[in-house]
Amino acid sequence: MSESHERGAGGEEVGAPRLTHVDAAGAARMVDVGDKLPTVRVARAGARVWMAPETMALLQRQALPKGDVLAVARIAGIMACKRTAELVPLCHPLSLDHADVELTVRPEQSCVDIVCSTRTEGRTGVEMEAITGASVAAITIYDMCKAVDRAMTIGDIRLLEKTGGKEDYMRTGETAGEGATTERAADATPAASVLSVNVSPGKGERKKPRSSVTLVPEHGIEGDGHAGPWHRQVSLLAQESIDTMVAKGLDVGAGDFAENITTRGIDLCGLPVGTRIRLGPALVELTQIGKVCHERCAIYYQAGDCVMPREGIFVRVLEGGELRPGDPVSLTGAVAPPAADGARAAADVEAPVAEVRAPVDAAGAPAVEAEAPE
Repeated sequence: MSESHERGAGGEEVGAPRLTHVDAAGAARMVDVGDKLPTVRVARAGARVWMAPETMALLQRQALPKGDVLAVARIAGIMACKRTAELVPLCHPLSLDHADVELTVRPEQSCVDIVCSTRTEGRTGVEMEAITGASVAAITIYDMCKAVDRAMTIGDIRLLEKTGGKEDYMRTGETAGEGATTERAADATPAASVLSVNVSPGKGERKKPRSSVTLVPEHGIEGDGHAGPWHRQVSLLAQESIDTMVAKGLDVGAGDFAENITTRGIDLCGLPVGTRIRLGPALVELTQIGKVCHERCAIYYQAGDCVMPREGIFVRVLEGGELRPGDPVSLTGAVAPPAADGARAAADVEAPVAEVRAPVDAAGAPAVEAEAPE
């Protein structure tokens, strides 16, 4: 079935949406607004920062190492509004009549809500100034808190409303009103979520956080040194476990224990082997809880303990997909049958997972024993 459209002299569809920052030849350009009449322009944008409950408690007590988090983030957001044209290449420099940042602490969701408001009288809108202000305020909160919580998640950067110019806009489901703190009804932090996704090219080294990773069925994470046709394709560790090490004075965060996926809100090591877990779009199956240490690591010697061999879990990938921080974690309710049913890969048969917990010494610390080559 074909559909015809009326076209203008240049060949473009009349009335069709187009990008104003791209000229007829496809080159980027700054839009000429000289013919527009000045009008009052107002915009509001929001962002959120999720953090560990322990970090939230420190923030509320103003007990974080860098001081008053919210006061610094508010000033940073306002300053960013005024510098937007220097950060976003094709934005027009604007003389702002007003810029403000409101921050609301939500302990029940373990997050900080950010709303940035901007106003000017001019020929173009102030949406980008509001979005930039909210974003930089969120980044500043991360910077102020990262010493105790590197697994914080920044998200929900969005335009809430704009008025003035050719058309107004109001985000559906948001509470309107100048200076109001907004919240979507369905926008609670998931009961369990991915805080960080981490990769290293080799084994036996700390992993570095990425913006996203790709899980490949019966292989693991693309580009990670632990991926392959065996039963420990991907490793997971809860942020709650990492927090116990931070409490001992260690400067550690996501990936420092060589885990691929850092989670929050789920008791990973309390799950039985065979449990199937949905990680965003991917589906994995728990194959092993804990592991035997080949040798004492630097973390162990520094703190006298290491949580990964005792509280980390390992999974194989059943269904792949792209995984990002903030994606939900849930249990499917299914527990896979034992390896003897022949459904597992050959590597699983050679390395059965009936032994699911790594041995510990008399003090409860991970034991050091020989382990079959990986």
